[in-house]
Amino acid sequence: MTALPTLLVLDAEPPPRLGRLTGRARVVHTDETGLAGLLPGADVLLVWDFASHAVRSAWPGDGPRPGWVHTASAGVDHLMCPELAASDTVVTNARGIFDAPIAEYVAALVLAMAKDLPRTLEFQREREWRHRESRRVAGTRAVVVGSGPIGREIARTLKALGVTAAVVGRVPRTGIHGPDDLDRLLARADWVIAAAPLTERTRGMFDLRRFGVMQPSACFVNVGRGQLVDEDALVRALEKRWIAGAALDVLTSEPLAADSPLWRVPGLLVSPHMSGDTVGWRDELGAQFVELFERWVAGRPLRNVVDKQRGYVPGH
Repeated sequence: MTALPTLLVLDAEPPPRLGRLTGRARVVHTDETGLAGLLPGADVLLVWDFASHAVRSAWPGDGPRPGWVHTASAGVDHLMCPELAASDTVVTNARGIFDAPIAEYVAALVLAMAKDLPRTLEFQREREWRHRESRRVAGTRAVVVGSGPIGREIARTLKALGVTAAVVGRVPRTGIHGPDDLDRLLARADWVIAAAPLTERTRGMFDLRRFGVMQPSACFVNVGRGQLVDEDALVRALEKRWIAGAALDVLTSEPLAADSPLWRVPGLLVSPHMSGDTVGWRDELGAQFVELFERWVAGRPLRNVVDKQRGYVPGH
């Protein structure tokens, strides 16, 4: 009898629903402390705790390693280390799950900032009747930095609101601008949306110079990775009114400490990394992994295979 493959799950609460794999895999659950010791016996690793960085420290140890690692997230920076990148292990991600929810969230942020909804809520709490004029969204311009499925879906959703949206990617191609066009596009944009993966090229790309390029009426939104942004530079840009406002759904340090000055920056909206998390999202992630597992068992090519050198799934 052929032994069942061993599936090691780096757990988070609530755990994934893997009932469809009963009798088809030996499922072993672990937390960060047990990961290193169990890796040599695993055929597959499911990184369900996508906020954990334990894989990066556990992977370089002795013994065999799983031939396939799947992370229940779009980004892979939390698990990638030189040893994993250089190995034959296949890495897949949750590409496709978060595209529409994140695009909707970005549209909501754009509308909220254009219509000054945060101050409306503040005035309501203070029982203050203060009439203002708000901005129209239709006819404005956006630049979306990140040409993956999330970035492209953001652009499509904004276009439905009447926004002219340009997408910037790693290399120029039909419908996608290259990095050389970014500063020119930033200088004309009303909305700047960061949705790029975290790589050595993108780390800290939104710095003091880039915020200085933007026009004073521009608003900045980050739904990519916190490390794309120099947060001190963003604070300065807001305080000096180089830009009109900003929204961060991802931050350099998560969760954001209660005493962080970011909570009190005028014109800054902070949300707890929730832009892609809609009702039922964990079930979708679990179902996606089970479908990939069935392909793997059948010897069929896996979808969502990450280019481990680039740090994301290449586009087509």
